[in-house]
This record gives sequence, structure tokens and C-alpha cells, in this order.
Amino acid sequence: MKMERGRSLFSSLILITFLVSLFTPFSGAETKGSFDDNFSKSCPETHFKTSEDGQIWYLSLDHDAGCGFQTKQSYRFGWFSMKLKLVGGDSAGVVTAFYMCSECSEDGVGATRDEVDIEFLGNRTGQPYVIQSNIYKNGTGNREMRHVLWFDPTEDFHSYSILWNNHQLVFFVDEVPIRVYKNANYTNNFFPNEKPMQLFSSIWNADDWATRGGLEKTDWKKAPFVSSYKDFNVDACQWKDPYPDCVATTTDNWWDQYNAWHLSEDQKMDYSWVQRNLVVYDYCKDTERFPKLPEECWLNPWA
Repeated sequence: MKMERGRSLFSSLILITFLVSLFTPFSGAETKGSFDDNFSKSCPETHFKTSEDGQIWYLSLDHDAGCGFQTKQSYRFGWFSMKLKLVGGDSAGVVTAFYMCSECSEDGVGATRDEVDIEFLGNRTGQPYVIQSNIYKNGTGNREMRHVLWFDPTEDFHSYSILWNNHQLVFFVDEVPIRVYKNANYTNNFFPNEKPMQLFSSIWNADDWATRGGLEKTDWKKAPFVSSYKDFNVDACQWKDPYPDCVATTTDNWWDQYNAWHLSEDQKMDYSWVQRNLVVYDYCKDTERFPKLPEECWLNPWA
């Protein structure tokens, strides 16, 4: 989905080189080290396995337990990405999640947490996966959107990413922006920009709501359900108490510079295609649920 620029080849190459140098979210510095260097896990050892080279991680769910992991480090603003291959076959009731949270642990979630969610809602064999995103600030969420995907996420690995700065949150699938959540230029109760967050991923049973509103239950005869992960990639500001570097934006990093504050022209075209073809639920259009729409619904995602 590229646009003709109407420029000479030489001028176009100069422009492209300049833009890439300013805004290249897909070439951020890759986090190095083993799984244990970056994460701690919260599940029985039997539910977590790795490939022989340690580069692919497998989380499993059965009737006894699910599995999850979280970063040892907290962050405030940056680029966060992971490649996932989802549970194949009959995955009704199973949720695989990749999310950020300020007050989450295996013991529960904080009442005033900030949270940015990507959840993959399983389905019966032959039915498409639904990807649900949600945002919480100070414990208040109800900002759900749901999309279908343009590929089968169980056949191969695909990248799922979050760009977070003080101007916007953007959810990407394979470099395509599927959701844009804007901040306002005033203090508000909807954009999470004050609390550092850790990254989490998990697989768990949610057959009380995940598939057709809970009508389709998990078929435990199909267990274990396995989701696969690789290529964890973070280019972000690490939060270090008591004097963190992330208290204020500095524009020192690409994800905190002007070109990351809004979509590029090509990204706007991709985003427009997603809005026309893949959105199955948008809380900003649910006037039955929200007779008075939340104030952020009036912000322009294209700006």
C-alpha cells in the first residue's frame, strides 16, 4: 500500500533515507541475553519449555495450571515487541496475552494499576482468532477494541508490538498499526503515562467470557494448549529508583521524537485499511454501552 510521491528517484531516496533515520520502529535495539536474564516465570516447570538453543519459549495450559512470565525490569515509554505463534486447532476458551502493567503479579492486580493489553481470544477449529486490546489508567479500563487478523496466527510466528510515548499508544501487528490511542494536551483520566510498567505474557483459561461471550467452553480433552514465543525486543527507558531517567520526556530516543508522535503517511493508509476491514468491536462506537462516549473518543487518531 504505497503512494506515488511524484518526485524524482533521487529526491525520493534522499527523503526515504532521512525518514528512516528519524523513525524506524522496526529496527530498535534487540534485548540480548537468555530468558532468565530478562524474565521471571510464574508457572510449574512442566508448563514452560524452550527450544534446544533457548530461543523459542513454549507456555502450556492444562486443567491444572496455565503459565506466564514477566520482565524483571520496568519501563516508562518505548518500543515493545514479541513474536508469537498461537495455539492451533480448537482453542475455544483459551486466552494468550501479551501486556504491560504497573501493578500486576502472580498474586493479583493492583486496584490503581495502569495496563496496556493485547489478548488473543481462542475459538473453535476453523473460526478466526480475535485480538482484543484494552487500556487501563488508575484501575479503570473498559477501552476494548477487537480485530480479526488477515492471516492464521497459528501457522507461523508474527510480531505484536506496542509503541508508547507521551503522545500516543500504537498497537502493531507485523508492522501494521491496528489501533491508535491518543493522549490529550491536558491532564486526563484515560492515558497511562505516569507509572512504569513491566511486560507480561501468559496463557490461561477464560472460558467464562473469551469465546462467544462464554458460550463456548474449553475442551480439556484437547489439552495441553501451547503458545510459542521468540524475539523479545525492547527499546525503551528502563525505570530505576530512586532517580529514574524516565521522569520526563527528552526526545533523545526515536520513540520519543516527533515522527513517533503520529503515524506516517504509509502507516495512515495501512491503518485506514484495518479500520475498514478488520475491526469487529470499538467501544467508541458502542453508544448503548456508553450513552456519553468517553472523552478520548473525540481525539483524532490521524493527527
